Amino acid sequence: MTNSTPVKSRDRDVILQALAAGVVPRTGLRHVQVGRAAEVGALVKDIDRLSNGGSAMRFVIGEYGAGKTFFLNLVRLIALERKCVTVHADLAPDRRIHATAGQARGLYAEAVRNMATRTKPEGGALPSIVERFVMDCMTESGSRAIPVERVIDERLANLQEHVGGYDYATVLKAYWRGNEEGDELLKTAVLRWLRGEYSTKTEARQALGVRNIIDDADIYDSLKLLAAFVRLAGYSGLLIVFDEMVNLYKLQSSQARNQNFEQILRMLNDVLQGSFGGIGFVFGGTPEFLMDTRRGLYSYSALQSRLAENAFAANGLIDLSGPVLRLQNLTPEDLLVLLSNIRSVFAHGDPTKHLVPDEALPAFMEHCNRHVGEAYFRTPRNTIKAFVQFLAVLEQNPGTEWPDLIGKVDVVVDVESTAVDEAGGEGEDEDLASIRL
Repeated sequence: MTNSTPVKSRDRDVILQALAAGVVPRTGLRHVQVGRAAEVGALVKDIDRLSNGGSAMRFVIGEYGAGKTFFLNLVRLIALERKCVTVHADLAPDRRIHATAGQARGLYAEAVRNMATRTKPEGGALPSIVERFVMDCMTESGSRAIPVERVIDERLANLQEHVGGYDYATVLKAYWRGNEEGDELLKTAVLRWLRGEYSTKTEARQALGVRNIIDDADIYDSLKLLAAFVRLAGYSGLLIVFDEMVNLYKLQSSQARNQNFEQILRMLNDVLQGSFGGIGFVFGGTPEFLMDTRRGLYSYSALQSRLAENAFAANGLIDLSGPVLRLQNLTPEDLLVLLSNIRSVFAHGDPTKHLVPDEALPAFMEHCNRHVGEAYFRTPRNTIKAFVQFLAVLEQNPGTEWPDLIGKVDVVVDVESTAVDEAGGEGEDEDLASIRL
């Protein structure tokens, strides 16, 4: 039960700080992942498909604490390793797929701010992608002895066939002009426009000479343009990850819910029909978000028929080829491996520096079982937090014996928080509850 993979000090600090706070770490996920080989393999195939010019869409469905956020973060990292660009955002009351008061533009802006590449995995990659595109155009201009603007026009010609493509091309050419003239204000204006940060057309026209902005009604079309652009910039494709989709289920207005579901249906139809390549969607949500026939996706008949699961995949049989991928809850065996991984992270991946022996792990789990019951592994956020704190005390107090300390650890279940989660409460830290893969 040892893991000899070295852990960098930076990754170690990030992982332990996040686990101690009850949230999913943004980096170093490979050091704590457990299981889920089949589910990961299915998403890897999706990523390879969009890298080859295809498209994909997945609804990652799991109970609160099933590890959706962890899984989605891992999928993004896999996409980055395969030279894709990723954008991601959590839906919230002020961020959703369709709206008329800026909430959809807010979702788009948040996602693009989080744009990542393999060299900038933590986000903020838009400027480097645009810069790379411009530099490639300038290099081609020199090799062909033709004006740079002509090269840019040739490369962006296909974009202009899409809705909003003409303005998109105009804005990208403005970035090149700003680069040539050393006009940082112009370059900043271009990035603001591409991120959907202009709220009025007048402001955008004054800064860039374009008549339109990325607004609520244009979000999906803008994502498709973004996917086409990153491929022109030399990347394999664009993976879009939206978590906390349960916020659509929580919308009080049936009209607002249906308008969002219509957008999801439009995306799904394009993917299933192969209408647009190089783009992939991964949505994270709860079973209620999917299956509730009154407020969930199943309340929209067209979506229900497309997302219905394979009737033959029952009695332990699985089918990972459909759009819906269900995540099961953490098992006690998974939690044992996870605690072992956390122990290894504390030791920088060096088995000789483990703070506790192997027998301490099942002893800690038995302690949790006595205090909490089966919830300690079903939604074990508090158990993981307690284990990190347990190891922290041992690390900072040399000579302390773990059997003496383990009886003093109280794993307290936040009943109010659990009730909120089970009722459809929001917040990303519930997914640490089973930080599994």
